[in-house]
Amino acid sequence: MCNLGCTDSHSRVVHSTPAMPTEIAPAVSATNSTAINTNIAVDAATIFNRPQVPILCYHQIRDWRPTDSKRAKDYIVPRSKFDEQIKWLADNGYHTIQPDQLYDYLLYGRELPSKPIMISFDDSRIEQFTVARSEMSKYGFKGVYFIMTVSLGRPGYMTKQDVKQLAEEGNTIGSHTWNHSNVKNYSGDDWRIQVDKPSEELEKITGRPVKYFAYPFGLWNRQAVEQLERRGFKAAFQLSAKRDPDYPQFCVRRVIVPGEWNIPTFQRWMNNSF
Repeated sequence: MCNLGCTDSHSRVVHSTPAMPTEIAPAVSATNSTAINTNIAVDAATIFNRPQVPILCYHQIRDWRPTDSKRAKDYIVPRSKFDEQIKWLADNGYHTIQPDQLYDYLLYGRELPSKPIMISFDDSRIEQFTVARSEMSKYGFKGVYFIMTVSLGRPGYMTKQDVKQLAEEGNTIGSHTWNHSNVKNYSGDDWRIQVDKPSEELEKITGRPVKYFAYPFGLWNRQAVEQLERRGFKAAFQLSAKRDPDYPQFCVRRVIVPGEWNIPTFQRWMNNSF
């Protein structure tokens, strides 16, 4: 949940505790790839029909405060619960993957490790560096950090050095726009301000190209897909809405982990949905 420099509100979209998705297939293994030649990209229909890989999305990782509303708790996962969830994934044989691996699987049918999962973080909150990074490193897990550049260096948010360190440690740094505004409202110079300049800044910080994008609020449209593709992005991530069969790699689905979930609920979600 963004509360800094944003020009919209999460309350304007269905972005609370997610309903059980019906489109996510069982986790893909290294043995069920359908592509024959892994050097030739497949068509959109093949990409769309591949089993989806579970992708978790976290925002804030901290203990709840008396002032936190019920809606806010959908985006705030207490540290003890986050720690339990990461341990459960490790104990149950999950392996974190990076967007490059997902891209190669989707387009070329290349193998993934057994029980693949992607762990992603939105909005550049400092606890994603101080808490999540530390806990995940215990199990050799890597994450994907979608950075909102307006927040860098501000209280409660990551610094440029934090972002640089995450990249150097093998995590992926992606773009989450400049100030978390809805891409469906962009026109004219908005694409330069919200997409081009943040990518340039992140590339300068990390020394690596920015190839992946997460839509603020999970909202997107065909114009956004075309603009991102034109700018050289390889894939983009939404939340749990319906995918576009013509551009499946630009509407990859994720699920927000609500703060209320305990381990049985988390386990049931993983077993039933992925």
